[in-house]
This record gives sequence, structure tokens and C-alpha cells, in this order.
Amino acid sequence: MKVYHGGSVEVTAPLVEVGRPNLDFGRGFYVTDILPQAKSWAEKVALRKHDLPIINVYEFDYSEVVKKCSYKRFYAYDDEWLEFIVSNRKGGKEWRKFDVIEGGVANDRVVDTIEAYISGMATKDWALQRLKTYAPNNQICITNQEVVQKYLKFLKSYNP
Repeated sequence: MKVYHGGSVEVTAPLVEVGRPNLDFGRGFYVTDILPQAKSWAEKVALRKHDLPIINVYEFDYSEVVKKCSYKRFYAYDDEWLEFIVSNRKGGKEWRKFDVIEGGVANDRVVDTIEAYISGMATKDWALQRLKTYAPNNQICITNQEVVQKYLKFLKSYNP
């Protein structure tokens, strides 16, 4: 499957330990199979860094990863997803159990709901009701460098 990483630099050899800590699915290399999502992210990063947006394109051997790696997928913005995101954003290490984690992004559309829940300003039930109104987009976080080296092949990068 083709996957994309949006940013402001070409990433021919991704390193999972370079990513920021306390993200949705933990520290790792994040990609998506949704090109417009990668483009939007690249534009946001480039604007923040006063740089040009870059889309990195990879071939990801998804079927082999699902069969041979410790793989976790969240299919919806549900209780399990919410607790996993909250734990990771608070510095939890649950993500370390998996080589690859896939599911919805806690992006601008949903982050306010998550922050309200984390801060105690909203109940879990309220947060889950709000989250149900959003169709999940998709992110794939590779947390294991061996998985990157074995199953992710850089194809090209370009300015959208």
C-alpha cells in the first residue's frame, strides 16, 4: 500500500526515535494512506516552520506487517481509542506493546474534546458522544525501527 508522510523535509530513512513524545499513538514514525490528510499536515508544518510543504511517499508492506508484527488497529473514536490517546498524551507507555498502531487522528477537529476530557471539564460520556459525530481519518504509527527498515520503502518526495 502507498502511504504518505507530510512535513517540511524529505525523509528517505525514517527514524522512529526522532518523533516527539506523548503523541496520539506514542513515539514513532507517522504515515497515512490518505493523501489529502498528508498534504494538509505538510502545509501546517511548513507554515509553522516558514518552509515549503513536502509529501514523502512510501510503499508499506501492510499485509506482512499485520501478519508478522505486533499490530493494533482502532476502528472508531470509541472508549478504547480515547483511553489510549489520553494515556499516551499524558506520557503513558502502553504504545510500546505494539510495533504498528493504526487508527483515527486526534487532529484539530477532535482535540478540543480530548483536552476537555483530560482536564476534567468534560465527562467521558460527553466526550464519546461528541467523538461519534466525526468520521475517523487515518494514521499509522510505526514504533519499531526494524519494521521501518523491513516493511517501509521510500519512493519519492515532492512539493504539493
